[in-house]
Amino acid sequence: MITVNSAWQRTLTASVAVVALSFGTIGQAVAVSLKGAGASFPAPLYKRYFEEFKKSTGITVSYDAVGSGAGIEQFIANTVDFGGTDAPPSQSEIDKMSKGVVQVPTAGGAVAVVFNLPGVSNLKLPRSAVAEIFMGKITQWNDPKIAKANPGVNLPNLPIKPVVREDGSGTTYIFTRHLSATSPLFQKTVNVSQLPNWPGSPLKGPQNAGVANQVKQTQGAIGYVQDTFARQNNLPTAQLENLAGQFVAPTFEETTKALQSVRFLNDFRASNLQDPEQGYPIVGITWILVKQNYDSPDKANAVKNMVNWVMSEGQGLNQSLEYTRIPQPVASSVVEMVQQKVVAAN
Repeated sequence: MITVNSAWQRTLTASVAVVALSFGTIGQAVAVSLKGAGASFPAPLYKRYFEEFKKSTGITVSYDAVGSGAGIEQFIANTVDFGGTDAPPSQSEIDKMSKGVVQVPTAGGAVAVVFNLPGVSNLKLPRSAVAEIFMGKITQWNDPKIAKANPGVNLPNLPIKPVVREDGSGTTYIFTRHLSATSPLFQKTVNVSQLPNWPGSPLKGPQNAGVANQVKQTQGAIGYVQDTFARQNNLPTAQLENLAGQFVAPTFEETTKALQSVRFLNDFRASNLQDPEQGYPIVGITWILVKQNYDSPDKANAVKNMVNWVMSEGQGLNQSLEYTRIPQPVASSVVEMVQQKVVAAN
């Protein structure tokens, strides 16, 4: 596990390495372009990152938000320079990564539960209700369990229409991880997965944008998306009951509270995310996957520059899109590891 003290002890070394990299390789890397693919959860943030990164360095980075599952597949196939995922790759997936991998955490964020319910803009969902809705156990919007949590709200007698991801998704992984922690029955029947076998016949959409669009167009719908997509589509978000029994919205402040308890491991995977003790309860971390071996020095140096920029200047952009920052000591440790391990193949 990475502690603040040990990370700080490495900060100076990482900073020296970064200065050497920036001074020695920017000129070489200007003509290099990088291609990535993966999670749609951080897509709004990565779009901003790579626009600003190009202004600073001249390096063009393209990113295709195809979902975490497809991003990992493309990274394994070596058809991209880096991958994006909200679900850390499994050991069997890592074993297939012939060029090696360093997992770079870039941001934290909330998975919002969005809905389309005529006449209702404020909705509270009890702790067990979300799992029961997506298992098909609660099927009407005026169900007593929902009504009890929303006194004075005129809930319509309307069928609930769940909307889920049609692709392998880190957002789904984050969502099902939390529901599995709150419902033993959900864990038994659906469990944690990027592409679960959902009960019933839910509506489906590609990536976060597709789910948001389905909910927006379907009366009675409920779905899950990274919070930025909810705001971009003017979709109302439910207040969810957390472990402390409080109903909270997926605001930046409540997401930050939840992520304060995150522990980063030595390979920069994160733990203690499935059911935070405080704040908004459905949160996750997103990662960029970079190779340890690239085919040319220019490509390796461009990747190092990208990681250095994301973990320093880039972090300053996170809050503007309501993503949380990676703690500075952890960010410094990430930069140091990438400096040490990312090389050009002999």
